[in-house]
Amino acid sequence: MRHIGPISGISAYQDQYIATAGYDNQLILWDGHSRTAIARANHDHLANQCSFSPCGRYLVSSSSDHTARIWELPYLKLHAVLADHEDDVEMSAFNERGDRVATCSRDHTVRVFSLDGRLRAEMHGHQSDVISVSWERGDSQLLSSSDDGTIRRWNAETGELLETIDLGSVETDTIAIAEDGAVFAGNDNGEILIIRPEGITRVTAHAAGIKRLVYDQRRLISLSYDRNVMIWSYRQDGTLRRIRVSEFPSIVWPRSCAFFGPTKLAFGTFGSTYALYDYASDTWDTGGIAPDISLNAVAHAHGSTYAIGDAGVAYKDGQPISTPGSLCNFLLPFGRAVLTGGQMGRVFDAVSGELRHQHRSPLNCGATFVKDGIPHAVIGAYTGEGLVFRYEGESIVHVATVPLHDNAIKGLACSRTVLFSVCATGAAAMHRLSDFSLMREFDKAHDRIANGCAALPDGRFVSISRDRKLRIWTDGHAEVFPSPHRHSIKCVATSPDGRWIATGDYAGSIGLFDVEHHRWVLVTRPTAAGISSLAAAPEPGQFTASCYDGHLYPVRAPSPVRKTATPPLMEAHP
Repeated sequence: MRHIGPISGISAYQDQYIATAGYDNQLILWDGHSRTAIARANHDHLANQCSFSPCGRYLVSSSSDHTARIWELPYLKLHAVLADHEDDVEMSAFNERGDRVATCSRDHTVRVFSLDGRLRAEMHGHQSDVISVSWERGDSQLLSSSDDGTIRRWNAETGELLETIDLGSVETDTIAIAEDGAVFAGNDNGEILIIRPEGITRVTAHAAGIKRLVYDQRRLISLSYDRNVMIWSYRQDGTLRRIRVSEFPSIVWPRSCAFFGPTKLAFGTFGSTYALYDYASDTWDTGGIAPDISLNAVAHAHGSTYAIGDAGVAYKDGQPISTPGSLCNFLLPFGRAVLTGGQMGRVFDAVSGELRHQHRSPLNCGATFVKDGIPHAVIGAYTGEGLVFRYEGESIVHVATVPLHDNAIKGLACSRTVLFSVCATGAAAMHRLSDFSLMREFDKAHDRIANGCAALPDGRFVSISRDRKLRIWTDGHAEVFPSPHRHSIKCVATSPDGRWIATGDYAGSIGLFDVEHHRWVLVTRPTAAGISSLAAAPEPGQFTASCYDGHLYPVRAPSPVRKTATPPLMEAHP
């Protein structure tokens, strides 16, 4: 038993068990010391997080299949399904007595269930996705943090909202609670906020957003996409003192960790099992971790097909050609090069394996354009910047870093004069390629997180989102078309002739949209794993899909199609 996709969630019980939740839908229970797999269970979609009950008899897991599930240990026998949410469940937590489970979801709600799966309370009030939930001591109250930039306190029995703590509209993915009731919050600015009755203290901690805080016995752990873990001591006077900082090995995913024994931390990875870090000796143990097989990107260039994924190995026509060495999110043909990058913030040429640039945060996507007759590329970062490169002779030179959004850039596309971008907040923007000045910004371009965009040859753009809708943008106006996808749309691509739009989702389905007739003409599901990327193939009407199962799948448009149009769902941004 092993993971074949990234490990997104991890939990530990004393110094006995470690449990991992993965993007391969798997939940695995391990002997913590030997890394021996004891039992395995599955969700129907991504497994996001997991947590042990205080007694060690149960494990609760949270999934993008819209459920949390309670499992009996050590065999991971299904005990109850907590199935009332309407979107991804991001986190679940047992109370101190172990007789209640709190869940939070991207449906903007918090819920409380009993061990038998019955809904006990439901909390409404957040205006955006709820990412983190924690029980306050005594089990009578809950705290939740959301992308709406607030922390909210709830009555765990009645669901009543007791308090709203406004954090200045800065997204906060994670919270933790100390013995004295102090609340720690980690935000997208890299700050740790210490919230006490007398006020809020801000501690500048990381150079990028904080993804997870974990607290135990006056020790606070902070993880960030700046690729550092920091260990803090929480002092009696209510302040934090940093006692250790360590850079992550490239295989570690800074999304979750757990205390294991007196001085060790367990981390999720982009591999088959978890990593251990001993912060007393400042040593990492990543032995025995096999890279996972996921592919994150595909591209056609130079008469060949390129692919890359979590293991940081670039492939050309199925054969490895270079090793950037960390998870990579995109492939961008650029002259003789194929640019790539990801978690380490490094821009590589996948063809030669050469490092071209180092940024302060992970990289997500890219697009090319021509300016003053010279080929240029722009690469989007988690911290909202666009990194601009151009060809100078035979060299690729970084010429600018320009602010595009205040959160992670999820997609970039270029016409002859316009740079179009979408953001994790659901926003979209149009910038002039001449000087990267802002033309138009759409704060509510999408109902949920935007996941990608692409350009049509006539100057229009398309974008997709977790809201499962396709948007076609013309002069800043969007026609919105409902899609046949049942899960969040992950990726989008357009054909060179502008006839077809291809979309792929996290459940392995691919849709084709006929642009001329405004009609979906094909939905196919070549795999049960998620579609990570789509690229137009050299043959007309064909695309190639990369998948988290490590395979590439061809997609062919049908012909002919009927001329019955599907009307747009709505008109946006008049």
